[in-house]
Amino acid sequence: MTGHALIFDSGVGGLSVTAEIRKLLPALQQTYIADDEFRPYGEKTDKQLRTRLPGLLWILCEAVRPDFVVIACNTASTSALTGIREALSIPVIGVVPAIKPAAQMSLSGRFAVLGTPGTVRRKYVDQLIADFAPDHDVILQGSTRLVALAEDKLAGRPVDIAAIKAQIAPIFEGGPVDTVVLACTHFPLLREELIRAAPDGVRFIDSGEAIARRVKTVLAEFTDLAPCEVEVDRALLLGPDAAPARRSAFQNFGFTRVVGLLPDAR
Repeated sequence: MTGHALIFDSGVGGLSVTAEIRKLLPALQQTYIADDEFRPYGEKTDKQLRTRLPGLLWILCEAVRPDFVVIACNTASTSALTGIREALSIPVIGVVPAIKPAAQMSLSGRFAVLGTPGTVRRKYVDQLIADFAPDHDVILQGSTRLVALAEDKLAGRPVDIAAIKAQIAPIFEGGPVDTVVLACTHFPLLREELIRAAPDGVRFIDSGEAIARRVKTVLAEFTDLAPCEVEVDRALLLGPDAAPARRSAFQNFGFTRVVGLLPDAR
């Protein structure tokens, strides 16, 4: 009994989540789907994502036939998770910013949430702060540039540490910050570079391990899993960006087959 998970993200960011899932559940079959055609999600409105994602996920689940879905994207989860769950008849696990553990870990009472602009400005994040960090000073910092830098890193291109430092500098301008929540699944892919760019002692946390544990719990609730027909983990790219460097990035994370699903995919 291994199970079959559909991992969905706008691009490569969900690879940080698949890595944590693979550590905990190495036998779990994974099909990764990247919505390259519609990214970056961080520049989309709630309405756009709520209109697109429930129907798209229904179609993908009909084609792939997973046992459950992981929405490995903070922006998609904080905007469209309810609609996706209503559209599907299988469990859906969403990724949300690790604000609760950050509030518990912060010694100064001052921490930051670093995500895409689309994530940090959503009401869902405001509610998480109100629920779990009402007495904390929480800095919200949005960046789409970091998403591009993470994509560069996975494509084998050099990462500009100065550019990373410039993107996170506003977090530290108003006083000491000891904890930063990585509220975009792309950002853990830059963890080493973020540590180098930040002041000494800053901790970066994300939801990857928590999602992996949740996947294990959901998997244990199944009593009648059929054998998975997929022999290898695969990545399906909904767009033209299936060039060799991008294929290699997915293969380096264990996705043996990488397929572009539009006619102009190379």
